[in-house]
Amino acid sequence: MAKEKLVVIGGDAAGMSAASQARRLRADLAITAFEKSPHTSYAA
Repeated sequence: MAKEKLVVIGGDAAGMSAASQARRLRADLAITAFEKSPHTSYAA
């Protein structure tokens, strides 16, 4: 069976918060985040 994937567009606080919440709910989820600037928020 194919592994489910989540793509997050935007590495700001909202995007990283969504990614971390998804990780808490589904540890097996493959998560990829895209951010256009060189900085990503790790405050989530």
